[in-house]
Amino acid sequence: MNANEKTIDLMKDSLADSLEISQTHYENFPVASHFLPKHLRHPIALIYTFARQADDFADEGHHRPVTRLANLQGFKDQLDLIKNNSRTKSPFFTEFGDMVREYNLPLTPFYDLLDAFSQDVTKTRYANFFELLDYCRRSANPIGALLLHLFGKATPENLIYSNQVCTALQLINFYQDIAIDFENDFHRSRIYLCQDEMREYGVTEAQIASQHVNKNWERFMLFNIERAQTMLNEGKPLEHILPGRIGLEMRMIIGGGDRILYKLKNVQGDIFKHRPHLKAWDWPLILLKALLT
Repeated sequence: MNANEKTIDLMKDSLADSLEISQTHYENFPVASHFLPKHLRHPIALIYTFARQADDFADEGHHRPVTRLANLQGFKDQLDLIKNNSRTKSPFFTEFGDMVREYNLPLTPFYDLLDAFSQDVTKTRYANFFELLDYCRRSANPIGALLLHLFGKATPENLIYSNQVCTALQLINFYQDIAIDFENDFHRSRIYLCQDEMREYGVTEAQIASQHVNKNWERFMLFNIERAQTMLNEGKPLEHILPGRIGLEMRMIIGGGDRILYKLKNVQGDIFKHRPHLKAWDWPLILLKALLT
């Protein structure tokens, strides 16, 4: 069995599995939820399954980098087959390809996701915010773009709003998981913080390793939190542009981001002792706000 066939064997092939993956791997934001029109839940579940499984190739388990990259290349090979209207042996990618053609989805966002996940295998530090934004452009923004294409709302203006929201949510996730990313020895202790900004605020990797919070750390985190909040706010017009239940879903997603930012501020950036995440009682508050907004 070649590497591509092994990659295919790792895929979930049923819609039920796709929905389970999409709904259990994203703790902060609703995915393929019941707020969406029923006819869109299946394609959204397939998109998230693709992204989640590929992300797991880069992050999960104890595979060597060469194996991780080979698995991701296997996904790229499957996209190439779809692009060339060739047949695939994978039940998942057969269904996935049918969905791409039915909704006339661009393949570039899927390639961008795989490129970002491949980068995760080889890159662990980001020199500046430009580098981090470039990563977010490929790791997060494609999901928003694909959803807009599914909704038939992928206008240039909407894509700009979507990119702001998706990048902000990605940054929020980075701040939640600073300790988790750094403590993962097998993945070479990733830091999704800007090296130049760490120096500017007097924050060091040793400080992250020791989980020491001081005034420098608090100021540094507040700077990052406020920047993410500004980006999220800049994308908020999208929640009123999108109609009906799709707009409600967007308000829920943005509301989840707002809630995590509130929690980050409330603990003054001490994600080591108080990693913020959304709990059961947060969702009624988010839903109420979404309905009243």
